[in-house]
Amino acid sequence: VTRNRITDYYRKKKPEPFSDKQVVRKEEDGAPLMLEDILPALTRDPEDEMMRDMIWDEIENALDEMPEEQRDVFIWNEFEDKSFKEISAETGEGVNTLLSRKRYAILFLRKRLKELYNQL
Repeated sequence: VTRNRITDYYRKKKPEPFSDKQVVRKEEDGAPLMLEDILPALTRDPEDEMMRDMIWDEIENALDEMPEEQRDVFIWNEFEDKSFKEISAETGEGVNTLLSRKRYAILFLRKRLKELYNQL
């Protein structure tokens, strides 16, 4: 289910700089690092599909290892495009609590996926 939501999300969504998602790394020319710079092109090339599957597997594994509260907030906000106000209304948690959970989720993903990123 998570893999399908992630795939659907990136099919629909326009590319956004990682800086919008609190990633501070920039390319040498000063341009923000884009998701499309990391993921293989959306072609039907078997090698690209294998690489993409490997990346999604690692993302799914990282999400599975993440504490449930952080994972839920991250998925709702990033993949289901829910605002923090919407999530707050549904869960009864404060917006600042949700922001904190997402921050910790991002830090967890950065640490967990760093080796994969360096290999690419």
